[in-house]
This record gives sequence, structure tokens and C-alpha cells, in this order.
Amino acid sequence: MTTMIGLLALTTAAFFTGAAVYILIAEQPARLRLDDRALLTQWQPAYKRGFALQAPLAFLGFLLGVTGWWQTGSQLFLFGGLLMMANWPWTVFVMLPTNKTLLAMRPEAPGPELRSLIERWGVLHGVRAALGGLAVISFLAGHL
Repeated sequence: MTTMIGLLALTTAAFFTGAAVYILIAEQPARLRLDDRALLTQWQPAYKRGFALQAPLAFLGFLLGVTGWWQTGSQLFLFGGLLMMANWPWTVFVMLPTNKTLLAMRPEAPGPELRSLIERWGVLHGVRAALGGLAVISFLAGHL
């Protein structure tokens, strides 16, 4: 059963996933071609802006998914909402140590571990893209 809330959940998940995939296939490879100072100088504000975009989308996708489930009874909306919300604990418990280390570095003296941390961050961010993609599939299936 299609609902406006379900369509909004799907749209929100698609925006979230699109942003995450863009970071993985365009921004991350481009930044890794920079020297260490420029790499960190680019990553720090990009991360802050990305967080400001994706965190609310993940939460909104969760709320819309739960509301879609409540309206339709389709567990696919609930599952999609939970997948969107799973980005929060993933970020806080798995990604945050890497993020904090990178945010604490100074661009003028980034340290030898910078590049491996940025590469690790990219892999961890890939999980966020996967969670969003699975949420898109779940919300889409909820409309069938």
C-alpha cells in the first residue's frame, strides 16, 4: 500500500544513499590524490558538512519508516526505518574513534597515520552507503 509518508521515506533514503555513494565514488578518490596537508584540510570541513546533511536524513528516514509502518502495517517500512537509524550507532560506536582522531589532527602536521585513517574512514563510510541502499530497497518493496 503506497502512502505519502512511505514515498517520503523512500525519497529520504535515496537522498541519504546518493550522498553517501557520491562521497565514495567521487569525493574520497579525489581527496586521496592530494598531498597529506591538503587531504586533511579537505576532509575536515567536508566531514562536518556531510555529517550535517546525513545525520538528519538518517533520523528523518527512521521516523518516516516507522510512520509508514504504523500507517500500512508493512514491516518493510519498519525494517527500512531501522536500517536508516542503524547509521547512528554505526557512526557513534564504530566510526567516531577514527573521526575524532582525524578531526584532532592539524593540517600543518597531520602525522604518518593520516592516509591510512582516511582510507579506513572510506571503508567505514561504505557501510553507511550500504545501510542506506538496503533501506531504499526495503522502502521500495514496501510499496509493492
